[in-house]
Parts: sequence; C-alpha cells; structure tokens
Amino acid sequence: MKQETKDRLKACVREVLPSTTKTCIWIIKITLAVSFAMMLLKYFDILPWISDAVSPVFNIFGLPGAAALAFVSGYFVNVYSCIAVMTTLELDWRALTILCTMVMCAHSMVLETAVLKKTGANGVRMVIIRTLCAFLMGIILNAILPGSSDLSVASYEAGEKLSFWSTLGDWAVSALKLVVMMIAIIYSLNILQRMLREFGIMEKIAKVFRPLMWVFGLPAGTVFLWLVANIIGLGYGAAAMLFELDRGDVTRRDVLLLDTHICISHSNLEDLLLLTACGAVWWIMLLSRWAMSIVLVWELRLEFWIKDTISKK
Repeated sequence: MKQETKDRLKACVREVLPSTTKTCIWIIKITLAVSFAMMLLKYFDILPWISDAVSPVFNIFGLPGAAALAFVSGYFVNVYSCIAVMTTLELDWRALTILCTMVMCAHSMVLETAVLKKTGANGVRMVIIRTLCAFLMGIILNAILPGSSDLSVASYEAGEKLSFWSTLGDWAVSALKLVVMMIAIIYSLNILQRMLREFGIMEKIAKVFRPLMWVFGLPAGTVFLWLVANIIGLGYGAAAMLFELDRGDVTRRDVLLLDTHICISHSNLEDLLLLTACGAVWWIMLLSRWAMSIVLVWELRLEFWIKDTISKK
C-alpha cells in the first residue's frame, strides 16, 4: 500500500473519531435507559398488563390478543424482543407476516425517535406516523392476504420468574454484549463511510441507486444515508447519519424527506432475515413498507409544494 493511501486512511479515521465517540455515547445512554426500563416493566408484570389492555384491538388485524405482547415488546424495545415473545405463540404464516410487518413499521420507538429527532425530524410526527402506519398496514394486510388467521390457537406462556437480582444480572450481561456490539458497528461504519467518500466510491454507489431514489421521491444526495438505514438500521447507523448531515451536503428538506421514508422502511437486511426465519413472508414485509413510504414521501413533497406556492403569492 502506498504511503499516500495510508495517510489518507489515517486522516479518515482521525476525522470521524471525535464526532463518532460523542454520538456513540449518546446512543448507548438511550439504549441502556430504555432497556433497563423495559426490564423493570417486565419484572413487575406491567408490560403484560399493557398488552392485555390493547389485545382486543388486534382482532382487527387478524391477530390473536396474545400477539399484542409481541408487538408492544417490539414497539418499545426492538425486533429481538418481539421475536422472543413471538416464538412462544402458535401463529401461521399469515399472522406472522401481518405482525412482523407491523413491528418493522414501529419498533425501538424511543431510541429511533430520538435518532430521527436529532437529524431534524419532528419527534411527535414520527411517532404518530409510525404508529398509525403500523396499524394501517395490519388492517390492509388482513384484508388482502389470502385465508384467515385462527385467533384461537395462540397462547403466551411466560417463563419461570427469576429473583430481581438474577433478572438484573441477566440484563447487565445482555446489555454489556449489546454495548460492545454497538461500539464495534458504529465506529466501523463511520470509518467505512468516510473512506468511501475519500476515494470516490460513494459517488459510484449513488449513480447505481439514483433511479430507485427517484421512485421513492428521495434526493440523490441522500443515497448513503438511505443505504445505512436499510442495511443496519437507525440505531447503529445514527453516528454515520449524523456525521453525513454535519457535512452539509443535504438540505433540511432532503433530510425530512429521507426521515419520512426510513421511519417506516429501514433495517431491511438483518431484521428482515430474522423475521423471515420465524416464518413471515419477506417480500410482503419489504414491498408493503416501501409502498407506504412512497406514499408518505410524495405526500410530504406535496406539502412542500403547497407551502412554496402560497409563499410566492
């Protein structure tokens, strides 16, 4: 490797370390706080109470009441939490696809809303959009998917309750593993992103995905942020997204359009594969959320056009 190339690589690493460290600490604080709160809710049986309160609504989505706990777990924590509950239920492919699509629309709500808000989006608007879209997707898929789900076969079986200190210890171990993984992924991704820009690879990637960006209603300049959100999600990709935004290559409107898309459709690699392995149909989960995102983005473009037209008068 030439010395010049080595120097450019070292410069990339030095440039991203300060901002990445700051964002990494912010993400970890939020993740640990939400995770600890959910541990307490589960231990004191508050989370099952919340799911019982909303379970009658789930019949509208063609889902049994017990599926509410899986959705609520995913809504507040993450997809992994949803899977942990979902695997204890007896759901067919139809019910799994509906439930998983809803969870993909609205999961990790606290953490991901914080990320979206930090990029410039309205946090309340993001929560409302994601929640309503999850419910709307459930209603639509229940209406159009062939067959009907058996609402009587699912039941949730809670495991043996451990002592509080045992529960706290299990949480601490899992939280430590999560923090280590997050640090590794966040730093690696940020360094990779900077290197791709330094050596002109990002521009080539943008050209490949530009036609798809047009369909989605997204500016070509947001292609890397879109790739980050789709490949690894909002949580792990937050540092790279914020670093990219700090460069000033995208406008506030560009960011709002992107946030409107990725708030519904992101984590389309790992999470999608995990849920597919559980029995859900991957292309339904992907295409249905893409369709919803396209509608939302073009609706927001219409809002911008109306505001601009009024302001010119």
